[in-house]
Amino acid sequence: MYAIRRWSVRHARKLEWLYQRFEGVLLFLHPMWLWLGYDRIEKPIRVTEQFVKETMFDCKMCGNCVLSQTGMACPMNCPKELRNGPCGGVRQHGYCEVKPDMRCVWVEAWEGSQRMRGSEKIQLVQPPVAQQYRGRSSWLREIRRKRDERFFSSEGSSDG
Repeated sequence: MYAIRRWSVRHARKLEWLYQRFEGVLLFLHPMWLWLGYDRIEKPIRVTEQFVKETMFDCKMCGNCVLSQTGMACPMNCPKELRNGPCGGVRQHGYCEVKPDMRCVWVEAWEGSQRMRGSEKIQLVQPPVAQQYRGRSSWLREIRRKRDERFFSSEGSSDG
């Protein structure tokens, strides 16, 4: 898994492009998700999401995915689960103080983010993990959030 995770960071730009296309498909399917019911489709989507993310990113299914902001490096792989940058114990050549044979997740996140178009997103401060979402699909929650943003922004723009 570690080798695939490192590959994902090295190919962050391509994965960003792929993710944007995939997100478009999920947004397009939003009416169907509403018709079926988000609660009903949670399990099959979560199983698919978990397989893809565990394979590609060694994902921990925190339910608060920030891969698109962290250069396709999951910050939950940090032994300390730091979500806003490295600790003070990053060793020489960027290795982790807790797991000395592993590169610091945040060193990888920075390198991956610099390959992406939205490289400034890594500087956004992330809130702590909302424990109620752990083990749930972040894909579905993101689609609902983006759909609501589009709906409310288009609603407000018609006022004038």
